[in-house]
Amino acid sequence: MALLYILHSLLKLAFLCSFWPTVSPLSLNYPAVFNFGDSNSDTGGLVAGKAFPMTQFNGETYFHEPSGRFCDVEAMEFPYMNPYLESVGSPNFQTGCNFATGGSTILPANAASTNPFSFNLQLSQFFRFKNRALTLLSKDKQLQSYLPAEDDFNKALYMFDIGQNDLDGVFYFPASDEQVVAFISKLITELNYGMKRLYDAGARNFWVHNTGPLGCLPRIIATFGRKPSNLDEYGCVASHNRAATVFNKKLHDMCLQFLAQSPEANITYVDIYSIKLNLISNYSLYGFQQPLAACCGYGGPPLNFDTRIACGVTKDLNGGIVTANPCNNTAEYINWDGTHYTEAANRFVADEILTGNYSDSPHLRNSPLLT
Repeated sequence: MALLYILHSLLKLAFLCSFWPTVSPLSLNYPAVFNFGDSNSDTGGLVAGKAFPMTQFNGETYFHEPSGRFCDVEAMEFPYMNPYLESVGSPNFQTGCNFATGGSTILPANAASTNPFSFNLQLSQFFRFKNRALTLLSKDKQLQSYLPAEDDFNKALYMFDIGQNDLDGVFYFPASDEQVVAFISKLITELNYGMKRLYDAGARNFWVHNTGPLGCLPRIIATFGRKPSNLDEYGCVASHNRAATVFNKKLHDMCLQFLAQSPEANITYVDIYSIKLNLISNYSLYGFQQPLAACCGYGGPPLNFDTRIACGVTKDLNGGIVTANPCNNTAEYINWDGTHYTEAANRFVADEILTGNYSDSPHLRNSPLLT
């Protein structure tokens, strides 16, 4: 969970925790970007919407203070994508709006959800934003410097990076492989319905991220990886990575079907899973020293993660007062806080995305289901 800034030549905007180089083989340009997702691309929505307390270390690498983003974070010298829920600081939405919030799910939130801003609510926020923006522009043309033009909504890029929290949650309840697969199908149906609503409203350009290797997060390993038999060759929880693979296969198939049924649609499907698994399995090749340990955590090797204390928190633990502090060199770590990636890792992910080598990924059509 922790993407992304959008580079200048691609989107002219900034997202969560990735650095995008100024030189790119991709030559895409959109007047605006609208993003839907979770903490992978939350630029402050959860902090604004729920007054979520951000610890002092989130944002330390670049902002040197809490930034509303869930990592140590670096940014580009371009306008940040303002979260829909942030009203302080005279936000400018001329080049788009971010509806993503940390903890969001594809399925509608319920009483047990940690975040009410699920995908369906993010869509409702978008449609209200669009209607309100067009109404205001019709009354005052001077607002063109703050809001997207009507035609920009059709020419904009619509981005999606969501589903990891749904997959995460299903493993906290007893479920057979068949039930997990059925649950994943439900997620894809819900996402497809939302994309269709946007298409029917004029959206044509879609950018879809699949989900990363969930089983390689220190938080997941600490919770579900206590038995060596539950781990794969990389030290990741096998069941979670299999579920992520099934989700990605079905997501890819949905994108192909969406294109077949929507002749004017353009979809870029990005294989985040392969990028991150390559990074984790070949970490030393890319200059990292800790593939599975959290930089900001407590407990020491091998995971430096304790489910009882989050990054930046001080509390009484094991009879003493302890603080989950960050590591001395974040660039040595892939994982930031047990769930999100470090700026250094996301820089790598962003660079790989921009090569274009991980777009579409037709090989996923043959990925195995849960066994």
